[in-house]
Amino acid sequence: MGKLEGKVCIITGASSGIGKEIAQYFSAEGAKLILAARRLDKLEELANDLNKVNETTIVKTDVSEEEDIINLFEITKQKYSQLDIVVNNAGIFDGGSIESLSLETWSKTMTVNLTGVFLCTREAFKIMKPQKNGRIINIGSISGQMPRMNSAPYTSSKHGLIGLTKSSALEGRAHGISVGCLNPGNVLTEWRDESKGSMHQEPMMDTTAIASAALTMAAMPPEVNMLDTTVLPIGQLYIGRG
Repeated sequence: MGKLEGKVCIITGASSGIGKEIAQYFSAEGAKLILAARRLDKLEELANDLNKVNETTIVKTDVSEEEDIINLFEITKQKYSQLDIVVNNAGIFDGGSIESLSLETWSKTMTVNLTGVFLCTREAFKIMKPQKNGRIINIGSISGQMPRMNSAPYTSSKHGLIGLTKSSALEGRAHGISVGCLNPGNVLTEWRDESKGSMHQEPMMDTTAIASAALTMAAMPPEVNMLDTTVLPIGQLYIGRG
């Protein structure tokens, strides 16, 4: 019997990278998945594989659109009448020097990385509160604790995500809802693999490291919450600035 046998789980940003890897790990452990992302073709490709293992539903979703998120959770409720786990993984990175940043860049990053998580959390609570149980895992970043140069929108959104996680955990605890934040260091994703520059030369870890950590959080006993978890390559320049 899998660690997540029979659990109903929504994963946003599931079409690639960390979200895709988490979907594969959760499916292998028995979860019934609702996968959300903007790229329907990528979701279909993943679902074709995962449906051979476990039940998988895909919903085209832009987390910057409130209507899309409401639709995602409504489809989940209609199909399963329950929701056990939400992984808020969808996110974007953008930045630049503060004096050159446009309001559009700032707003888009905050909307996807923070407002989208708020909306998913809000809709999840509507289902989880009457159930008296549920778990939400927010994918943050070590940038939420220690910024990079020229990353004000991204860093601010991930700082905000820590606050949202703690506020949600506080509100949820009386209803059996746990909320935690998983903060990755450098992860080698498709975007990173294709990128150039100094960041590409830094120590990296595979997406499997984050998926494994997410599975550990998801499989915790219902009365236990992993509130804040950081996973990073041993050689990454982060602790004590070196």
